[in-house]
Amino acid sequence: MKHVVKEVKLKNGSAGLLIHVPDASVMTFEINFRAGEYLVERDKWETAHLMEHMLLGANQKIRNARAFQAEFEKNGAYSNASTSTYHITYEAECADFEWDRILELLLIAISKPLFLETEFEAEVGNVREELTGRSNNHFRHLSLALREAEGFLALTDQARLKLMGNVTLDDIRTHYKKTHTSANMRFVVAGDLSDERVKQIERKLLTIELPDGKEHTPLPLEVPVAMKKPLYIHRAEVENFYFYIDTFKCAELTDGELDALGLVNSMLTETLASRILGKAREKGLVYSMGSGFGQLTASIGWWFGAQVRQENAKALFKLIVDEIMALRNGQLTTQDIEEAKQYALGRYQRSGQTVGGTADGYSGRYFWDGHIDDYYKVPERINAVTKEIAVATANKLFEDGIWGFGVLGACGKEFAEELRLAVAPLWQAEE
Repeated sequence: MKHVVKEVKLKNGSAGLLIHVPDASVMTFEINFRAGEYLVERDKWETAHLMEHMLLGANQKIRNARAFQAEFEKNGAYSNASTSTYHITYEAECADFEWDRILELLLIAISKPLFLETEFEAEVGNVREELTGRSNNHFRHLSLALREAEGFLALTDQARLKLMGNVTLDDIRTHYKKTHTSANMRFVVAGDLSDERVKQIERKLLTIELPDGKEHTPLPLEVPVAMKKPLYIHRAEVENFYFYIDTFKCAELTDGELDALGLVNSMLTETLASRILGKAREKGLVYSMGSGFGQLTASIGWWFGAQVRQENAKALFKLIVDEIMALRNGQLTTQDIEEAKQYALGRYQRSGQTVGGTADGYSGRYFWDGHIDDYYKVPERINAVTKEIAVATANKLFEDGIWGFGVLGACGKEFAEELRLAVAPLWQAEE
């Protein structure tokens, strides 16, 4: 969607993006605090998550969570909240005609929560149900366990369930006071933003009744460690097995390198014509496979994962190694690069079809490091990627020799070690 982005920095220390989407019929709000699990002790890990569950509930205006949600949703508005290791984000979307009412309700919920004992008890039950459901996701379980083994701040849902009883209502109130300050608040608002509407939004955000605070809370410095053996999680009931391969570079990539890594990643697994997934499907080795990458404070990580039957695993792993090594050795054609660019450009065009999608395209990076992507320069950036940049970036992800491998299933530790040895040449080539 056509739009214009403006960053505002308010006198109370908060900052954010206002995205004007002419003639939009909806408004979206995302309000973010660095308030995730990294700011609590391990034995109180669930404090942030429980607080997030409670915050869009009883408040000084509407003293019952269910009544608050009924008022919020009466004209079809949507609200939600999410907790990650680093952030808590509160979001809402509503019809344009009631944007001011919804923003007012959202800000009251954030600034004037009551944290009632009865709602605490209810949300403990709800979070237990949520975590129990998530614990049945084998990919999620393996991913979290592997991240913890690699030195990151992470806990599996099974571990989190055991720690929930340590959290008290006082812990939640303390965490709220520590994290919910205006200096620690970031926001993204998108919709049809006239000059007068912008003034009203800025005034509401400026006068939110939160303490000023000192700063935008720093993110943790997490340095990955190389694993010397595979992580193996035995699950007798799993007939095939799940795996993840992780590699890390202790550096921050440039935007150009991130663009190049995006193209390389799509070449390998993102389509049914890709070099790993496409060929694996042709051979009947695996139904689906994913890969992805992400920048952290001290490293950039690239992962590959799938579930596969044991009899197909060695052939699949040989294919993975062969294709990654071919890529790193420069075995790319001009057509390979051009096709990856066309795919990336098409995905870019699809990503901003809604007001919410447009806002999401900015908020993730902005909340992370304050960077504002220039949406309209993305095609230019994609087209600037060359074969040389793509190959060099792919090699960069393996040159530090920091990697991890994890398996969940019933294949046995010995077989997991065989597979680890099968992929080890990806890093040994750099030694």
